[in-house]
Amino acid sequence: MSNAKRIFITGGASGLGRALALRYARAGWRVCIGDINVERCAEALTEIRKVSDASHALACDVTHNDSVQAAADWLRTNWGGVDIVVNNAGVALMGAIADATLADWQWIIDVNLLGVVRGCRTFTPLLRAQGGGRLVNIASMAGLIHLPNAAAYNATKAAVVALSETLQLELEGDHIGVSVVCPAFFRTDLAKNMRATNAELESMTKRLVERAHIGADEIAERIYTGVERGQTHILTHAEGRTAWRMKRLLPYTVYLALARRQLAKVQTRLRRKPTSA
Repeated sequence: MSNAKRIFITGGASGLGRALALRYARAGWRVCIGDINVERCAEALTEIRKVSDASHALACDVTHNDSVQAAADWLRTNWGGVDIVVNNAGVALMGAIADATLADWQWIIDVNLLGVVRGCRTFTPLLRAQGGGRLVNIASMAGLIHLPNAAAYNATKAAVVALSETLQLELEGDHIGVSVVCPAFFRTDLAKNMRATNAELESMTKRLVERAHIGADEIAERIYTGVERGQTHILTHAEGRTAWRMKRLLPYTVYLALARRQLAKVQTRLRRKPTSA
């Protein structure tokens, strides 16, 4: 296993991060997860080690430079570097522009945007020194298609897309590939750690996540395939790819009319009680 490829995943103790860790472990990679929740990190590591002994867990808070640097130092010292860094840690904030506080904005920016920035700028020197590698930044369809009452979340994810597209050009001479991942709603733990300015928005967001037709394992598989193919933009949902094309190709007034119609359908569907199996 000493020659196996190496991956580091922030927010790797739960949700998509955990699913990615298990997918890469099954593929024979050495997997290191980092997470702010040390207890959950230990639980995830126990599960990952059932698949592969070549795994490790680190306490990692992406809102602190020293914590991210400590992860990079551990990988350099113990594994001789890293081949893929997945900047996955993220949080959600739902609320109208007049209701979300500046403190809420600062919280989500520090995690969703600056957490990715810290991961990219901390690991770039290591990837350069070893001759290359890949950064995988987890954004969201919210970075491309912007629904109402989610300005802060949309803005941070759009910024991750812009950051990733910038680095795709900036780092190509260093043989560092950059992929940005934009999933739509899927079943994950994101809603458990979200903030919302009112109970209705919180409930609606949780229903969108809980009623999604696809789970974290399937998203992880699609990301794994996209990274293997060297894709710059990994849009994991067919409906997301269609919506993005429509926004880019249609006159914006036409796109807005279609978006309003689709949003009304989603809101109607969410008001219905789920049918029992």
